Amino acid sequence: MGLLFVQRLEGDGVFKCRRCRVDAASKDAIISRDFYGRSGRAYLFDHVVNISLGPNEDRYLITGLHTVNDIYCSCCQQILGWRYEKAYDASQKYKEGKFILERARMWKDS
Repeated sequence: MGLLFVQRLEGDGVFKCRRCRVDAASKDAIISRDFYGRSGRAYLFDHVVNISLGPNEDRYLITGLHTVNDIYCSCCQQILGWRYEKAYDASQKYKEGKFILERARMWKDS
């Protein structure tokens, strides 16, 4: 299988996988805190680490139809949220390439 490469994030306010505590994102990468996922509140991030992507899937979300990929922790394979691959509504294009991490699946290192 091989060794797992895990990227560590420096500084305060690092969001980690709730299950295995591997780093996922920095508070500095938060674009918006006004999102909701399957399990409640979620944050929109510009950049995340230590994740793997699932296949493209069209989903009807609150803001309309989007093509998304589920994102999984690269260490324990827990689902953490999703990545916006494509937005069909012009007003939602800013989300393309961005990541949603669900608060219920994250642990924040203060």
